[in-house]
Order: sequence, then C-alpha cells, then structure tokens
Amino acid sequence: MLPTNVTFRVSLEERALSAAFIAIISNIFLVVNGVMLFTLRSKRVFRETSRYMLLYNLLLGETVQLALGLLLYLFNGSRVMMAYDLCIVLSVLTMLTSRISPMMLVIMSLERYVAVCHPLRHASVMTVRNTTAAVITVWVVGFLNSFIQGLLMLLFRADKMESLLNTYKCNSANFFFVPISEMYYKVSVYVLFITASLSILFSYAGVVVAARSAAADKNSTRKALNTLLLHLLQLGLCLLSTFFSSIMTYLASLMSWGITVRVQLVLFVCVFLLPRCLSSLIYGLRDENIRVVIMGRLCCRFKVSVGTVKIAHAS
Repeated sequence: MLPTNVTFRVSLEERALSAAFIAIISNIFLVVNGVMLFTLRSKRVFRETSRYMLLYNLLLGETVQLALGLLLYLFNGSRVMMAYDLCIVLSVLTMLTSRISPMMLVIMSLERYVAVCHPLRHASVMTVRNTTAAVITVWVVGFLNSFIQGLLMLLFRADKMESLLNTYKCNSANFFFVPISEMYYKVSVYVLFITASLSILFSYAGVVVAARSAAADKNSTRKALNTLLLHLLQLGLCLLSTFFSSIMTYLASLMSWGITVRVQLVLFVCVFLLPRCLSSLIYGLRDENIRVVIMGRLCCRFKVSVGTVKIAHAS
C-alpha cells in the first residue's frame, strides 16, 4: 500500500518542474527582449526614427509585463502567501503594461498607414517630437487607467480582507468585490481592444486601397500589409493574455486541480509568454537595420573570444 503522502510529493515535484521550466523559458525571452532593447538604444538612428521609437516602447512594456507575469506565476504556483499591498502593486503594474501593447500597436499601424498612403507627409507627421508626444500619451493614459482601477480595487468591505489575505492566488479578479470595479475593468478592456482592432483594420484597408494604385511601391506595400496582419494577430494574443486569469478561473471550476495545473502551464506558455517575445522576433529580426547591428555585435564578440583563446594558447 502506498503512503498517503505520495500524491502530495508527486504534485510538489511536478509544480517544481513546471516552475523551473517556466523560469527558464521566461529568462530566455527576457534576454532576447533585453538584447533588442539595448540594440534600439545603441544607435542614434534608432533613437530618432519614429518606427524604432515605437518598437522600443512596445518591447519595454512587454518585457516588464513578462517579468511581472513570471513573478506572479511563481508566487501562485508555489502557493506562497503574498502580502496584500504587494499583490495590489503587482496587479496594478500588470494592468498598466497590458494596456501599453494594444495602444502602441495602434500607433505603429497608423505610422505604417501614413508611410504607405501619404509618403510625402510621413517625415512631417512622424517627427521625433510628435512620436515622443504619442508615446508619453500612451503611458499617461495607461497609468491613469491603472490608477483608477487600483482605487476601485480598494473599495470593498472590511469582511473581505481576511478571506483575501488567506488566499494563495494573487490576480486582479480577486479584487472585484464591488460591481463597479469589475464593470470598469471589462468596459476599459473592451473599449481598448475594439478601438485598437478598428484602427488596425482601417490602416489595413487604407494600405490595400493604396496597393491598387499604379504609383505605389509594391514591395513596400506588401511588407506593410504583412506587418499590419501581424499587428492584428498580436492584438488578439494580447486580448487572450489579458483574460488569462479569468480563463483559468473558469477552467478550474470544470477540472480537477491536477489537470488545471497542466492546462495552466500550457496556456501560460502559449498565451502569455510567447506573445511577449513575438515583438522581438517579428518586428526586430525582420528589420534589416536591426539585424545587421545584432549580427555585427555577435561577430565582434566571437572574434574577440577567438582572439583571446589564441593569445592564451600562444602564451
């Protein structure tokens, strides 16, 4: 007869392996995004070109969200009780960064629309000053939205405090104790993603119309269409990751704890982690200028390493 603690031990080992796997994948993605962020700040042309400025802020928001998501996953997966104040701060920061990506995708889509449909006005419209103002506006709007949501999270009855402090799960859904808090969260998410979808579709339709013009640059138009489709795909993935906690809460009510843990692992990788690294792969490595800089740095590092090894052998 098996001892009664076998099931717990196996479950504990499985959670440890899952946490290690998530940590390794997340750190790889963080390194990739870190390399991209460093590259986008290493050259003046990247710092003063609207397209690269927008990409930098998109990557910055997604990298912070990736780090916060990893932290929350490890806390929740290890069933460590988190302080209430810390949970509030992490939840608000996660909501802030989750709003940045859709808004940045909208501005990036409009930038491509202006570049293809109004090429003569692109230089005067997408200036460094205008792009900086747009980026600041995005971060301010995201901060205000998260600040309001954080205030609404605090509007709950005192008798709920004890049950909250005794829970292992730290996610925004745990703070919807008053109807207005949950309503504001849902309305803000729906308005944001509907507006973002319509903006990207508008940009796509404008580029399609411009592609039919005989004077249009076919190669540039094709690249713009592919980029806008990728924007739309990433927006859909952002929407799924925004409702990740709600999806897991619903699935947990239908399945056993063991199955829920396995499903959560798969969905966390596919819905949350991968989209956070797609920007580096899609928008970064596809760009020839960024690719040349990264490959140049890698080659230089390799040559320096080889030279060091030769000198060491010679001595």
